[in-house]
Amino acid sequence: MQKKRFFPMLWALTRPYWFSEKRGRGLVLLATVVGLALMLVWLEVQFNNWNREFYNTFESRDQAEFFRQLGMFTLLAVLYIVLQVYRLYFQQMLIIEWRTWLTERYLGNWLKDRAYYRLQLLDKGTDNPDQRIAEDLNIFVDLTLSLSLGLLSAVVTLVSFVGILWVISGALTVAGFEIPGYMVWVALLYAVAGTWLTHLIGRPLIALGFDQQRFEANFRFALVRLRENSEGVALYRGEGGELANFRARFANVIANWWAKMLKQKQLTWFTSFYGQVAIIFPFVVASPRFFSGAMPLGGIFQIASAFGQVQGALSWFISAYPSFANWKATVDRLTGFTEALEHARAEAERLDGERVEGRQKTLRLERLELDLPGGRTLLAPTTLELNEGESVLVTGPSGAGKSTLFRSLAGIWPYWKGRVALPQGARLLFLPQRAYLPIGSLKHAVCYPADAAGIADDAAREALGAVGLPHLAQDLAREENWAQVLSGGEQQRLAVARALLNRPDWLFMDEPTAALPDDTQAALYRLLKERLPATTLVSIGHRAELAQFHARQLAWQGLALSPG
Repeated sequence: MQKKRFFPMLWALTRPYWFSEKRGRGLVLLATVVGLALMLVWLEVQFNNWNREFYNTFESRDQAEFFRQLGMFTLLAVLYIVLQVYRLYFQQMLIIEWRTWLTERYLGNWLKDRAYYRLQLLDKGTDNPDQRIAEDLNIFVDLTLSLSLGLLSAVVTLVSFVGILWVISGALTVAGFEIPGYMVWVALLYAVAGTWLTHLIGRPLIALGFDQQRFEANFRFALVRLRENSEGVALYRGEGGELANFRARFANVIANWWAKMLKQKQLTWFTSFYGQVAIIFPFVVASPRFFSGAMPLGGIFQIASAFGQVQGALSWFISAYPSFANWKATVDRLTGFTEALEHARAEAERLDGERVEGRQKTLRLERLELDLPGGRTLLAPTTLELNEGESVLVTGPSGAGKSTLFRSLAGIWPYWKGRVALPQGARLLFLPQRAYLPIGSLKHAVCYPADAAGIADDAAREALGAVGLPHLAQDLAREENWAQVLSGGEQQRLAVARALLNRPDWLFMDEPTAALPDDTQAALYRLLKERLPATTLVSIGHRAELAQFHARQLAWQGLALSPG
């Protein structure tokens, strides 16, 4: 991402929540957290004044004042602890509110217009969108708030203490020139030099942080893939290949981690040295005035405290740099994801043909042309019409484009031209080659995509029994990863039960019974004909036995789709 675009993209990420309909609670929480942060800075000023008075009691040997200052310290400390606890508590509440809103927004954008599917076709470079939503949003909200509040506190601290330091440090004469408030200038030069060197040393951490998140997500994704496809791997005895894949991905994680560690070690060498020198530095610089008698003992402790606050505020960037590097990498990943979603939609609008609904009873394809992402044509411009209530079988060699035809009819394939005219208000249901079974209750899986709450349990049980799954009828409330529990044949039976429950006007089935024997296939097709007599049925299949259940056949020959 170009540097000149970073801040506009950051604003595009940050702005929406604070101008949304949910901003009210967030603004109240933000005002509370900012108020508490300012009160904590005010307490730091009080502690600075207390330093002077407390150490002066040693010089004057005033025991009564010593105990009074101890009481003052106790009061300030208790108040500081209370404010610190509630600042953190309300900040975490704000993180929850903001992250919840952002997650809803990103989930909606990812699912809207099937961008999640188009993204896989159009933008191979946007890896692991699940991790960007689940983890990067959390990191973004947390670090944006902590860094912003840290910067605010640093600025307020600087404003609060720079005047104190200016007054109490006095003037220093060097080579005949008098430098008023010399400790302020010393703190400024010290912090500027430290900040420049910190950025020079730590800048590579931004790219390393970006890569670390990517490599970690890739490794985790590979592990999840094995879990989801454990049976296939076991049957192939592919453990060796999987282990090699895991090792290669994990090697990327470790190699990048080592690079990150080495760079962090270099940065820590410098920042630790910088921080340790900052402890003694103000005493060394202020000591001439103390030893000359121009400053009491309490004064040198006060000036050291004030110098530490000013120098710390000016050096905020140094202490926050590791977090800043992580935050910058996260912002880059989220803005890249946002751009990819926008690009997927823009490309889809540019590439898609015209998909309309009309009053006609037919589904009409007008000069429909299908292409692959690389530009190779699957289907030359074709015009045909599917009538309401008829049954059509689409045949052809594997890879010809039959499934892609269904994807274009469903409106998810972006590489097509022409016009698809659908009956107005028609309910379409597509059963892909491999049925999708959501994780959750069995009833949710069998009713999908319909809302399970709107379908009676008895209807779901009856549908399962009708397709040959009566042994599952009593498990409607059972929650499982059903894609791993059910066999391929059971999953295809469940998909047919899903069609019975959803009762679509148009049913498109892509080899829905390929895992079942001929007699079961015939029984399921007869069941569909009997239960859904008004439904238009369009099937993809290779078996010759399917022809008896379809009144019309379309054959894929070369780049043409013609009557079989």
